[in-house]
Amino acid sequence: MTDRSLPDPSGGATDGAADAALGDRIREYRMMRRMSLRALGEAAQASPGFLSQLERGQVNCSIGMLRRIAVALGLTVADLFDQDGRPGPRAVRRADRPMLHTAPGSRKFLISQRPLSHLEVYAGEFDPGSSTGDDAYTHGDSQEILLVISGAVRVELDRRPHDLEAGDSIEYRSSVPHRVVNRHEEPAEILWIISPPTPD
Repeated sequence: MTDRSLPDPSGGATDGAADAALGDRIREYRMMRRMSLRALGEAAQASPGFLSQLERGQVNCSIGMLRRIAVALGLTVADLFDQDGRPGPRAVRRADRPMLHTAPGSRKFLISQRPLSHLEVYAGEFDPGSSTGDDAYTHGDSQEILLVISGAVRVELDRRPHDLEAGDSIEYRSSVPHRVVNRHEEPAEILWIISPPTPD
């Protein structure tokens, strides 16, 4: 596969050292996601052979291809170029947590910082009578743990209900259809812990 040279942030083409550093980061994130070259290739519409060469810094990559690789890895293109992306301690204040779009009456916040590494953590808040939505959903095939921080919720796993109170937790595969609903008169707060991170 041939590909145009990828511009670096300064506007020039990547040199050998930059190609190698980029390839190292792609391989590192792929391994964190436990993805094979074949799986990444299928997701990014690239051949495993090309990706292997890219990870070894032997070929250049177009912007379009790099975008597809980044999306397949749950990253942005900027994450792939961030040489300081290996995180140290990072405090996140409650008021500063990024909020994701959710069903009415519920709120979902990203706790783990992007780019996601070995796990992702979300906090969820549910008003009385609210839920994650009318339908159960799936995402990838990772280990997922739901921990109730306060209140009580019903977790439906493949239509089977599990009633949990504060301090209770349940573990399942994210590929199992699941749904959370607060059937009580008090608000509820939960944590989702997922490893490895799954596509959005």
